[in-house]
Amino acid sequence: MDTLLGDAAERLFAQTCTPALIRGIEQGQPIATAWQACEDAGFADALVPEAQGGAGLDLPDALPVMLAAGRHLCPYPIAHTMLARAWLAAAGRARPTGSIAIAPHGLSIQGNRVAGANVPWIRAADNVLAHINGQAWLLATQNGRVQPNGVQGSLDGEASWMMADAQCLGHGSPLDELAAAAYAGLMAGAMDRVLALTLDYANTRAQFGKPIGRFQAVQQQISVMAEQVWAVRMAAQLVFQGAGGRPRAMLAAMGKARASQAAPLVADIAHAVHGAIGVTAEYDLQLYTRRLREWRTAGGSESYWHERIGAHALKNDADALTYLRTALCVPG
Repeated sequence: MDTLLGDAAERLFAQTCTPALIRGIEQGQPIATAWQACEDAGFADALVPEAQGGAGLDLPDALPVMLAAGRHLCPYPIAHTMLARAWLAAAGRARPTGSIAIAPHGLSIQGNRVAGANVPWIRAADNVLAHINGQAWLLATQNGRVQPNGVQGSLDGEASWMMADAQCLGHGSPLDELAAAAYAGLMAGAMDRVLALTLDYANTRAQFGKPIGRFQAVQQQISVMAEQVWAVRMAAQLVFQGAGGRPRAMLAAMGKARASQAAPLVADIAHAVHGAIGVTAEYDLQLYTRRLREWRTAGGSESYWHERIGAHALKNDADALTYLRTALCVPG
């Protein structure tokens, strides 16, 4: 995996997405400056073909950016934006200005309004690309009514738009595999950072005259965490094997299911090792574990995606091993 783009993303996000900024944005501070730096760097159009003004990269090239965004908890939907802009370009649609959140579920038409109770990234995104009643819709955040969802620090929220302000893009393929891929990449990066925080704390926090990381019980817990983190990293790498800016549906399902399954275990072990300090507002760990628990269900939880994979497998005549080796990787 080429790290050149990922290294550039790491530097940019480290400078512009600091924990202090994340805390401020969670409390309602403006996000425009941080997003503009990302836009100016060209990451948002990385998957858009060169003929349409993008960088023309393939999905494997984009994964390092997704991982970096997760490691630094970018408070805007860069992972969603990259995939959404590629999807719009492939559909021959104009790309809107600003960031784009992908909402495959939860929005519906209610009378003369489009509404959703928990729209992803709505407090940070400039636009929402939604799938409603078999059609794709583009919704500008500035034209909607947005309310917080009541969850501490969440960037999701309740939102609604007048039908006159909602742009129907016509019949479109479901967007859930795009959202699944985006969250799989973000969660893999966030879990990597949680593991690093936990290792650092275990090697510096001393009890009975030695670092707690030298106690066998703590080592065993961290070993389990590391296994989960790297399994999710490998799953994310499989997700980002598609071409043309679009992941393969079943690989996206597998990646999101694996990430969602690991999220509570990684978060629980991290807090067990850190003890009380891990939940304090001043310590960064809680920023990551809150987001991991939120992303676990965003775009579909592990049970949702396991059901999708199971239904797909039952329609296939191959044995389990052959299915994993072949049918699971079929495009579409």
